[in-house]
Amino acid sequence: MATKITIISKGSAFITDALTKNLQQAGFETVVIAPEINALNENRKDSDIYLIYAGDYVSENKGFFVYLKDVCVEDEKLISVIGYAEEISDIKGVVSANLVALEFVRPFDMKLLISNMQQLCEADAERKKGKHILLIDDDLMYLKTVQGWLAPKYRTTVARSGMQAITYIATHVPDLILLDYEMPITTGPQVMEMIRSEPNSSGIPIIFLTGKSDKESVMTVMALKPQGYMLKSMPKEKILETIDNYFKTKKWANG
Repeated sequence: MATKITIISKGSAFITDALTKNLQQAGFETVVIAPEINALNENRKDSDIYLIYAGDYVSENKGFFVYLKDVCVEDEKLISVIGYAEEISDIKGVVSANLVALEFVRPFDMKLLISNMQQLCEADAERKKGKHILLIDDDLMYLKTVQGWLAPKYRTTVARSGMQAITYIATHVPDLILLDYEMPITTGPQVMEMIRSEPNSSGIPIIFLTGKSDKESVMTVMALKPQGYMLKSMPKEKILETIDNYFKTKKWANG
């Protein structure tokens, strides 16, 4: 099946026609939509990559791009942007630089764009074959932030409660679970107990997420025998480095 690129543009018919023609000749499936939420939702299921042709309309449609960001985080999709440097900077400020995989500063080279898009699709296909991480936390903002950090390299799924996670694990087996320790209703330890009690999920490694770094709290967490723990206050670079190292060594370097 051909990769489908959804081109987001407004008032640039000549350029979008040229983009469509060249991308289709390179084997991509394309659709052009205006920056409208309904149009995005109509094509959301089949879209693989979003290609934004930026312009003055961006500042007038920030609500759309905030929604696009949420869609990309939830669906694990990537964004590429064409525009002048300032326009690209504006886009990244709204959708998050983590989600912008490619930037093409105008005037751009069409052949280079096609080549880079092909490489991006190949890399994305490999990423989707890679490790799968389930994030469980009742804090939606934290979930989306960490998912955005992990999405360029790992397949990620989020759950906002222990029961939602248990339902998901019944039919899916992630390679790693990052589990909030201090969740309400069903706590992190209770969720871990349920996961470990089922034969199909008992072997999934679990890393607790905790906001407490004092010795007593850490000892309480580790007494439950998870694979490790991670402080929520850790910076992005440290989180990525620690998870990368875990998959390489199967040993957790606690922060």
